Amino acid sequence: MKEFFKKWIRAIRAPFFTASAVPVFVGTALAWNMTGKFSLGRFILVLVGVPLFNAGTNLANDYYDHKTGNDEANSNLTPFSGGSRVIQDGLIPAKQILVGSFLFFGLGSIVGLYLNAVTPGNLVLYLGIFGLLTGFFYTAAPVLIGYRGVGELVVGLNLGTLAIIGSYFVQAHSVSWSAFWISLPIGFLVAAILYINQFPDYEADKAVNKRHLVVRLGKRRAVYGYYVLIAATYLVIGGSVLFRMVTPFALASFLTLPLAIGAVRILKSNYDKIAELIPAQAKTVQTHLLTGLLLSLGLVVGRVV
Repeated sequence: MKEFFKKWIRAIRAPFFTASAVPVFVGTALAWNMTGKFSLGRFILVLVGVPLFNAGTNLANDYYDHKTGNDEANSNLTPFSGGSRVIQDGLIPAKQILVGSFLFFGLGSIVGLYLNAVTPGNLVLYLGIFGLLTGFFYTAAPVLIGYRGVGELVVGLNLGTLAIIGSYFVQAHSVSWSAFWISLPIGFLVAAILYINQFPDYEADKAVNKRHLVVRLGKRRAVYGYYVLIAATYLVIGGSVLFRMVTPFALASFLTLPLAIGAVRILKSNYDKIAELIPAQAKTVQTHLLTGLLLSLGLVVGRVV
């Protein structure tokens, strides 16, 4: 039983669920900051539901990247990229991975339908449908979102803007421009995680015509895209404070700027290497997590003060 759970935890890439938990914290903290409303039960349900969709997406991606031969062609593996490899290592049959994807999407849908039933309107339903379809068809034919150069946008939208607006709405029962603006930095950073992970995958992705932005631009020029994502993150946070969309305590998130600059410097020097790039991948994940947590903390402190 222990080995069974270990295999599936690896398959769903559970250690990386921080990408789906962070926007829930930010959206919930902003709702409390602006309206004083907070439901622990709804917060927990969203905190469970979003990662369930994330797990379904990860499994679908593993299955369809296996079907296209993408993961089999990838020999430049890192702890952050190249898929879970459970199919390639013979740990879980491909068909079970696909069934698991349906199961996690189904469980996430149950959570979403309940949340939709206890909140006004159908915004949660619409967000859930969009998240499910774009998650499944990220690598599934005929849509193949991740193969068409818009994957970074869709991932940033799902685990940034839509997740934060949804988390905010579940608590506040309203929408807010502040939720939109503060969602952008989180979206930029989760897109940056995906983006930097595409550098080691470049050769394999190019071989199967997976034409995301790094493949389209080439590694050398694609470095500037990462710069843009990092710079936009802090510019939007600063602008949101400057224009009084969020509390000044949100500037606590700028404490992660040295970490982000470290990732930029490593990528600049090692964009065409594999092992040397791993620290930049790690710093990008850490920047996303800590920026989101500090932003959430700032929003909470702003309400208390």
